[in-house]
Amino acid sequence: MINYRKNSYALLLICCLYLGSIDILAQAKKITHKNIEFIDYPGFPDQHSTWNDIGYSAFHNKVYIGVTNHHDNIAIYEYDVEKNEMSNKGFIPEMANLRDFQWQGKIHSKFVEGANGVMYFATDGGESREEYLMNNPHGYAGGYFMCWNPAKDKLTKLGMGLQYESIKDIEVDPKSGTIYGVTYPQAHFMVYKPYENKLRDLGRLASAHVPRVIFTDQWGNCYYVDWRQRLVKYEPKLERLVFAKESLPAFPGTPGSNIVTGITAYAKDHQKGIIYLITYGAKVVVFHPQKEGIGTFKDLGAVFDLQDGEPWKPRAPNLGLGANGSLYYVVGGHGNFVKKDLTVMVEFDPETGKKNIIYEFPLSTMVEATGSDVTDKDGNIYFAGRRMVNNENKQNEESVNSKPFMIKFNPNRPVKK
Repeated sequence: MINYRKNSYALLLICCLYLGSIDILAQAKKITHKNIEFIDYPGFPDQHSTWNDIGYSAFHNKVYIGVTNHHDNIAIYEYDVEKNEMSNKGFIPEMANLRDFQWQGKIHSKFVEGANGVMYFATDGGESREEYLMNNPHGYAGGYFMCWNPAKDKLTKLGMGLQYESIKDIEVDPKSGTIYGVTYPQAHFMVYKPYENKLRDLGRLASAHVPRVIFTDQWGNCYYVDWRQRLVKYEPKLERLVFAKESLPAFPGTPGSNIVTGITAYAKDHQKGIIYLITYGAKVVVFHPQKEGIGTFKDLGAVFDLQDGEPWKPRAPNLGLGANGSLYYVVGGHGNFVKKDLTVMVEFDPETGKKNIIYEFPLSTMVEATGSDVTDKDGNIYFAGRRMVNNENKQNEESVNSKPFMIKFNPNRPVKK
């Protein structure tokens, strides 16, 4: 005869032990200082900053970053994930054989992986000689599409974009090799086929403060925004632009200068087929792309819930998706801070909308972070960070001395150091 009471006690004991183990595991996975590491760049004494120019090669299991003096020199750095080693692979002016009038101030585009682990990027003027001397012989000639081949440690200059224009961001169709780019200061959308040496200029899609970020979906379609923050999609199969009818979500009263700047960062959930976006107006948005047409999007709320002040002010030009399904981003930089003289890292649950500050950093430790969707096969998330080394002007830290470093973060376990 079965003793139901005895079995019930046993079942209750098992449940208690199971729930207890879950609690122990939850405590063990609590995010601490062991989950994050700052890694410096060796061999570049006058390094100043990094600007979204970071990307991951799954083929080589390495991270690539462009480090600049924000004037006329840029180095390519390689972080070997397995060996936990950072190395300087060389300086672009020498490796690309640039002449004096072809000077480049920085890399602003991300590093994008193509076939066989080749990393594509583009260059930017990055300083006042570009903005005020555009057509002057002593000004800026124009940005270049380039690629770095890790297997051969070789840099290739693929060709210039538009004359006198920087290239702010790129994307690559790994199947066809087509490169997409957007220019600064006139916000032209370009389609470049390096294997045919053909460049199509599809015209100006924005104005004023140029949107900095473009991204692709699982079908290879490329997205940008226009001057009203409406998504603009390039469909390579039909070689056409498709314009959304509605703008991405924004807080009431958001200034036009924020609206026109569009998207600051993104992260892709490949399993769900969705893309998370952060806007310059401090909104988190989930985008459901479609193979044809624009798709749909949903407002997930504020990047940071301010107690008072303008809700569109918090700045987060970075985003990563954890293996746990949560979003991670750093808020701060360019005078926009949600806590006095502090930059914060936020954990955001897109299912519940709950936000937690998991780290607070003084500006001398971290003033800003950039980078979109840079995650390795072990779930480590990477950002390109900067810290202040001169505290004279905290509201305009771009004009004072800063020093770059790479951020390695894993929400689920301590990072390998």
